[in-house]
Amino acid sequence: MSALAYYWAQLAWRRAARAGNASYRRILLPQPYALDLPGVGASSALISAYDPVSGRRIGVVHNRSTGRMTVSTLLAPGGSLMAPTGAVRAGIRTWGEVLNAMSTNEQIKGASVTIQITPGAGEALADDVKVRRRPDAPRLALDTIDELVRKTPRSTASVASWMSVVVDPSATTSPPADLAEQVGETLRVVDTLDMSGTGTDIVRRATPTDLRRIVRSAYDPEVALARDEQFEDLQWGECGPVAADDRVESYAHDGAASASWVLEEMPRRPIPYSALLPLLAPGRFQRRITLSYRVLDPREGEAVLEREISAAEHRAQATAEVKGRARWSQKADYQRAEQAARQVAGGAQVVDWTLMVTTTSRSPTELPLALQELKLAVSGTRGIRMRPAFGAQAAVFAAGLPIGYHALVQ
Repeated sequence: MSALAYYWAQLAWRRAARAGNASYRRILLPQPYALDLPGVGASSALISAYDPVSGRRIGVVHNRSTGRMTVSTLLAPGGSLMAPTGAVRAGIRTWGEVLNAMSTNEQIKGASVTIQITPGAGEALADDVKVRRRPDAPRLALDTIDELVRKTPRSTASVASWMSVVVDPSATTSPPADLAEQVGETLRVVDTLDMSGTGTDIVRRATPTDLRRIVRSAYDPEVALARDEQFEDLQWGECGPVAADDRVESYAHDGAASASWVLEEMPRRPIPYSALLPLLAPGRFQRRITLSYRVLDPREGEAVLEREISAAEHRAQATAEVKGRARWSQKADYQRAEQAARQVAGGAQVVDWTLMVTTTSRSPTELPLALQELKLAVSGTRGIRMRPAFGAQAAVFAAGLPIGYHALVQ
């Protein structure tokens, strides 16, 4: 990170702090007041839609400032450690086809995939076992699983994953007339994405209670393992924090503290599909890993690649004029840009993407330990370079939640 970029982030944060935009206090709001989520989530509203196919309610997050809507899908990803290499590569190719499908649909503006690891399953483990427990099972099996639940409630990790798709229902030749039609159009667009064969199973579309649990437990980790009944009656604004402070290198919320890092640079060499496993390994603190995508339309993608080829060529020529020859890394950049252009000419799509990681401790005093754990995980990702989200902690924190905010789309 350049010194100019760092000091610019510091200046932007100080201006926001002087204007009172870096703090949130729900108890000090004038009454009556319609509660909103803090920061970038203030324009979001939760809509409960009925799905006649499944008979369940589906949570749709409406961005009131842009008109876009976000639908999240709960996933059950299959592990790649025990899977054959061919099956993993087939899943990666299928995921590429899903991204291609997004590029051909003008209503899809972006998507993100998030995996959240929470240490200690607590009551959630007991609830999950209770649902799966069969009373006609052998007595030895029932006694064994009951003893495991009773004695090891905090020695496991709860892994939750979801995919959020941002849709603009009005980006069509015949835009929907009212809010109900917009919700229906959004659900129709999301249903066109086929996730089969990507190595993950679809659990269900996230219900309003699912979204309330995810958002509320992110701001207050103490309730992460609570039962669903505690989230059913919450208003959308109540899912946020009572108090929050957006700082340069951390984000304090409801007695907890978080720190977010963002992608700086990917390795210049091919990396294995297991490169992110250190980040996905459970630790002492809650961690949320988010991959955000924005698939460019073919004309925009072609223009981006042309700029990259020209920039790489100019850098190599400038270095050659000064030192007599271009650096090998500059030649490699030019070759990669040309290879990407050939792939796009063959039908591939250009994807703008980023990686974000947020670690959360239950008290501010433990945040240095959580950061140390995160640094060790990042150092094990085989050359993936990340850096703290200086001056944008609250925004990156919100980008990993299904609240309709997309880091690459807004």
